[in-house]
Amino acid sequence: MAKTSLPLAASFLLLLLLISSAAAADTGRLFLTVVNHCPFAVWPAIQANAGHPVLEKGGFALPTNTHRSFFPPSTHWSGRIWGRTGCSNYNGKFSCVTGDCGHRLECNGLGGATPASLAQFDLHHGGHQDISSYGVSLVDGFNVPMTVTPHEGRGVCPVVGCREDLLKTCPSHLQLRSHGGHVVACKSGCEAFRTDELCCRNHYNSPRTCRASSHSLFFKHACPSTMTFAHDSPSLMHDCSSPRELKVIFCH
Repeated sequence: MAKTSLPLAASFLLLLLLISSAAAADTGRLFLTVVNHCPFAVWPAIQANAGHPVLEKGGFALPTNTHRSFFPPSTHWSGRIWGRTGCSNYNGKFSCVTGDCGHRLECNGLGGATPASLAQFDLHHGGHQDISSYGVSLVDGFNVPMTVTPHEGRGVCPVVGCREDLLKTCPSHLQLRSHGGHVVACKSGCEAFRTDELCCRNHYNSPRTCRASSHSLFFKHACPSTMTFAHDSPSLMHDCSSPRELKVIFCH
């Protein structure tokens, strides 16, 4: 019996060493966590900017009071995360009431339908630069409360986003309603009226001519730490040095 137990003990010790080595390799590496505190399921979606890899296949289901953590690339990654709501799989067709990405559970690089609350990221890690820039945008409207919360960072690392449920206060001319008549999202002025001025297009596509409107001010007054029109203050993207974790929290 003693002869057979030694290899088993050695194998177990080797396994522990491998696990410890893997954990040590990840020490100091930034990771992203998506948390759902909403009283309903949310289907997070992730879209990388051009030249960056898709994370977690671009989307997954997140039941209420659950979370999911994952690592972006260890050097540089930029992209966005949003929440899809009212998703279902009917007759083999997956679709979401808000934030839908081509009727797919895994968006795999596709963007989402507006209106949708967005978390934006530009993450640099390693060398002389270890900065995470992040912000929450309501430029494309609102569908679910969302914040970004950094952990263990240095410098200016505030919690930003929109904790308010703007579906309850959305003006009637901005409301997006379901087939059942429920308010499911709040449109931006651009989406509601599609003018160059409200969309900051053509002549209005510059910091000098793109201005806040009464529609963007509705979002700004409720959630002042969010970006609410195309050329809103760049200072609303925060640079946090060496955070250990960035949490995207729905219904914080």
